[in-house]
Parts: sequence; structure tokens; C-alpha cells
Amino acid sequence: MTPDPTSHGAPDPTSHGAPDPTSHPRGALAGLKVLDVATLFAGPLAATLLGDHGAEVIKIEHPRGDPSRTHGSQRDGVGLWWTMLGRNKKSITLVLSTKEGQEVFRELAADADVVIENFRPGTLERWGLGPEVLQERNPRLVVARVTGFGQTGPYANRPGFGTLAEAMSGFAAITGQPDGPPTLPPFGLADGVTALTTAFAVMTALRARETSGRGQVVDMAIIEPLLTVLGPQLVAYDQLGELQPRHGNRSSNNAPRNTYECADGRWVAVSTSAQSIAERVMRLVGRPEVIDEPWFATGSTRAQHADELDAAVGAWIAERDRDDVVDAFEKAEAAVAPIYTAADVLADPQYAALESIVTVDDDELGPVKMQNVPFRLSETPGRVRTSGPPLGAHTAEVLARHGVDGDRLAALRASGAV
Repeated sequence: MTPDPTSHGAPDPTSHGAPDPTSHPRGALAGLKVLDVATLFAGPLAATLLGDHGAEVIKIEHPRGDPSRTHGSQRDGVGLWWTMLGRNKKSITLVLSTKEGQEVFRELAADADVVIENFRPGTLERWGLGPEVLQERNPRLVVARVTGFGQTGPYANRPGFGTLAEAMSGFAAITGQPDGPPTLPPFGLADGVTALTTAFAVMTALRARETSGRGQVVDMAIIEPLLTVLGPQLVAYDQLGELQPRHGNRSSNNAPRNTYECADGRWVAVSTSAQSIAERVMRLVGRPEVIDEPWFATGSTRAQHADELDAAVGAWIAERDRDDVVDAFEKAEAAVAPIYTAADVLADPQYAALESIVTVDDDELGPVKMQNVPFRLSETPGRVRTSGPPLGAHTAEVLARHGVDGDRLAALRASGAV
């Protein structure tokens, strides 16, 4: 994990910012070896985040390929989700249910730092690849186990997907219109939050290893991280018996807070979490008199008058085009944002200034735009080096480094293990 002070290089155009010329061009996690044997989507994304910062991530796939290769939109038969999710990884094929594949995996894990997997509890143990077996040979190994419900408990063996976590965490119950049904997000929210949490958990385990010299097992249940970011709902129910209702785009903690349609048919979002911002908004829309109302003094009491406040803000916004609304709010130092599509994100100057979008040369698709590393480090910035590779593109290369010569590779292929 220590940067090599003798390795230098010019700043990479896909990195975040211009690093000090003495910083490590390969990233802060250069030297770490990660085996990604997870699928759809939390585990693989956690591995992607580690790879963004220089870890060597070896993606171990069944010869059918990770399901993300065929999930969602494709261009010329290439899965676009995989193009992003598989970035900075090397792809090898290996059938872990075969004895030959199991032996190869044990050899790979013998000098790895991290294994990320999301099989149902007991599957790796049944194959002779459980953490106890792997860590007996490599005591420094960190094994991150990402499942829907964790390794123990009455639900442990249930199939687990992000949608179930979005339902069981309480997220869906508070999302949607007051008179509508509970609403699920149209993307992998729980998987994404779990991926970020798993990457943090892995780094925490690696930090502990520096002191203890030993790896450990990370038990990550997808139902838990989203529960954490939903805030004080459990405390409020425990202490007050309160259950948060659905408010649509409104908030029970402040108002006005909503989405509003502009005269040109485009939309903006307004937030007034701070009292001073709420006052500026009402002055801007020509309703300064409400500021003197006793109920305007706090966010929670303003929320009780959301109909009145929304009507005033919405009417003012409806008479103006979106760009004029945003300009007026910015001059008034009030909080507003245009509601973007992906096309708007790619054209936005703030995202451009942050280098939030990167163009990567893909072997099959040519130049591809995707999200960059989601934060900037001043000394060892992460970077997107490659997009998701073709299935098995690195099998021969990776296995050769572990003593698998041409004859053994041919035998593995003949047996169906790779």
C-alpha cells in the first residue's frame, strides 16, 4: 500500500486534477491485489472503486460472463453497464464449481489482498473455498462477503437484491406521493450505497491488518447501508412512535422544498433547509410578508404551510424560463438547481470543471464517456485507465503469473474450468 517513490510520470488525462510530479502515477492502492468474484452489482462496484485507485482487480467470471455484460443497454452486442462496471479490471474465466477451478482460485488467493464475493452463504464453503481455507494459506487475506441479508439470521439463505433492501430498509415506504403507493428508485440505489460501504469496509480491514498482520472477514448485508443513510427514522419511532409519511418531493423538515415546472416546460428543484435561504426565496418571489408569520420561524412549522409556500414559489417559477429562474435564484443567493438528464450532465460546466466525466478508449466501442473517480485526492488521484475488457481477455496473462503454463492452461480449457 506504500507508494513507490521511484515511479514518476506525467499526469494522466483521465485522472482527477494534476498530481504532484513526485506522486505515484498508479494510485494510492497500487500493489494491492483484489479478486472480484461477485456479480450484479454491489460487490463488483466496490471492486471498481478500489481499482480506480490503482489496485490490481482481477475479475473472475464464469465463461458465461458476468450478468452485467448483458444487463441493460448494449451497443453492437457490448453491454454498456459492463463497460463502466468493469473498468480498471482484468477479466479471466474460471468455473469455481470444478475441482480444477477451485485449485486455481486457491492459488490466486494465496497472494491476494482482498477477495470480494456475493455467493449465497455456504456456497464457497461447499466448494472448499471458504474464508477459513483461504486464510489458512494466506492469513493476510481480507474476504468481503456481500449478500442480501448477511451470513447469519433467518433470512440469510434468501436470494438478495437491492430492490429488496430498498423495500425492507424503509426507503420505499417514505418515497412517493402522499396518496400514491410506496415507490422504488429507478436505478440500483441500495447496490450503489452498499458498494461505497463495502469499499470503506475493505479499507478499514486493510488498515487493521497493518497492526495485526492478519486479514479478516467483512460481512456486508445489502439491507444495512441504506438503512444507515435514511437518517433518524428508527430513533424517532423508538422515542416518539413517529413513522415518516410519504411527502412526494416535499420534506417534513422544511418548506418550500419541491420540484417546479418552468414556463419552457423544464424543471427546477428548490431547497430551503437553512432559514436564511427560505427568507431569500420568499423575497425573490414577491411574498416577503410571510417571513413575519410566527410559523415561518422554523423548518418544521414552515412545512405545515407547504401548500401556501409551494403555490407562491410555483406560480412565480411557472412564469419564467428555466435559465431565467436559475439566474434569478443565484443573484438572490437562494438554493436552486435545474433538473438534469444525462445529456444535461455531459454539457454542464461545473461537471466539466471537476472533471467528473472522463472519455475512455474502449477496444470494442471506441471513445466512451463515463463517470470519473467520484472524489479527488491532491497527491495520489485515482484514474480510469481502461474500460471493461472483453470476457476472459486476461486469463492467459494472469494464470501465467501463477505458474500455469501452456499445457496446464490447455488442460484447464479442456476440462471446462476456464
